[in-house]
Amino acid sequence: MPADGAVTHDTLTPRRRPRAGGQDGGVSELRIGLAGAGPWARRVHAAGMAAHPRVRLAGVWSRRRESAEQLVADAGGRVYDRFADLVDDVDAVAFAVPPGVQAELVPLAAVAGRHLILEKPLADSQAGARAVAAAVEAAGVYSTMMLTLRFDPTIRSWLDGIPAGAGADTVGSMRWLSGSLLGGPYAASPWRAEHGALLDVGPHVIDLLDATLGAVTGVDWAHRADPDLWRFGLSHAGGAHSTVMLSSRLPVDPTEVEIAVFGGAGRHLLTSRPGDARACYAVLLDELVDAAATGRSCSPYGAARGLHLQEIIERVREIAG
Repeated sequence: MPADGAVTHDTLTPRRRPRAGGQDGGVSELRIGLAGAGPWARRVHAAGMAAHPRVRLAGVWSRRRESAEQLVADAGGRVYDRFADLVDDVDAVAFAVPPGVQAELVPLAAVAGRHLILEKPLADSQAGARAVAAAVEAAGVYSTMMLTLRFDPTIRSWLDGIPAGAGADTVGSMRWLSGSLLGGPYAASPWRAEHGALLDVGPHVIDLLDATLGAVTGVDWAHRADPDLWRFGLSHAGGAHSTVMLSSRLPVDPTEVEIAVFGGAGRHLLTSRPGDARACYAVLLDELVDAAATGRSCSPYGAARGLHLQEIIERVREIAG
C-alpha cells in the first residue's frame, strides 16, 4: 500500500469464492470483514459484531494499518494489509469508509459474491452511486445500508401506524438540527466537512419521508444558508408534499429531530431520536444473517435504495446552487 494510504487497483483484485448461505438455511455463523477503522467503525460496526451471537468479525482492512491494529486489539480478528485478502476470507464485507472509497471498493466485493453492509451515502457523487448500484445488481448479492432510523423498533412501529397512499391532502415535515460538525469524533471527517449535512444526514431524512409519505418523485425547491443550513421541499407519489430543514453546524445538543405528518393520512408526530445505534445495527445483522441463510438477495435498504436517495440529494444540491 502506498505510504499515504491511497487505494490502488493492484491491491484490490479479490478472488471469487462461493457466498455463504443457501436454500437449506445452513448458516450458523457469518464471517464479516470490516473495511475501515474510524470512530464509527469502532463504536458501531465492530462493537455490534462482537455482541451478535451469529456473526464474527473476521478482521479489518484500513487505509491506515495502525488504526486497524488498534481496532482488532479491542474487538478481535486480524489485520489485513490487502482489501482483496479480506474479501477472499469472509462471507460479507461491512464498509465504514468515506463515500468515495466505498464507491471504489464495493464493486470488487460484489463481484466476489460477498454480502454487503453499506454506509450512507452510497458514494460521493451520483455517477459513483450509479456504478455501485449497477455492480451490486449484476452480482446478485444481498446488500443493506446502515440507515439507522429504519432499524429502530420504535420508528418502525411509528411507520406502521401511518396509512399507505398519502395523497395531495397530506403534508409532512422533518427537522434534523445538530452540532455534530462543530466538535466531536466526526467533525474531523474531511468528506463531512466538505459536503456538510446534506450528504451526511440527508439520506436518513429523505429515506424516512419517502417511507412515510410515498416515494419522492421530485424536489420542489431548495435553499442553503450558513451555517450549513439546508431547507428544501419534496413531492411524493400520490401528491403529498414535505419540507425539510437540516444542519450539522448549529450549537444544538442533543440533536433536535422531529418528523410530522398532517392531513388525510391523519396526525402523526415523532420527536424521539433513534435508540442506540448499536441496537439498530443488531437488527440489521439479524436481517443479514437471515438473508444469507435463505439465499435472499433483495433488501429494501440496499444499494438501489442508496442510489434513489443520492439522486434526490444531487437534485437538492443543483437547485440550491
